[in-house]
Amino acid sequence: MPLNEIDDVDRKLLDLLREDGRRSFSEMAPEVGLSVAAVKRRVDRLRDIGVITGFTVQIDHTKLGWGIEAFVELSYTGNTAVGEILGTTHKVPEVQAAFTTAGDPDALVHVRVRDIAHLQKVIDGLRRERGVTGTKTLMVLGSWTRSA
Repeated sequence: MPLNEIDDVDRKLLDLLREDGRRSFSEMAPEVGLSVAAVKRRVDRLRDIGVITGFTVQIDHTKLGWGIEAFVELSYTGNTAVGEILGTTHKVPEVQAAFTTAGDPDALVHVRVRDIAHLQKVIDGLRRERGVTGTKTLMVLGSWTRSA
């Protein structure tokens, strides 16, 4: 879809949904100056054309006992396919996200664990995966996420 088909009202609706994905159409309608039905049509259209790909929940992982985050850089042998790199990380439940990169390292993996011993176990497991030639771990001290 060409970017010019998304107008300022669509962008405002996206901002409102990014702030709170459970926000109702009736809550958003006065914010954008449209009827509830018009807001529903726009949100449905944004979903239909693939701009909105889903709705999610934000979780405080520290309250679940998984308060330590780290990024693990993974280096692989030169002939490892991108799909294989993603496959090795996909099966590790502590992995929150994996990104293949151009250059060094080959992948950047976001992990969430209970404690340092748990982190060491996860890293040891990643090091044993076929094709992994090295790791470097970066502990997260703090974070923020852009909402718009």
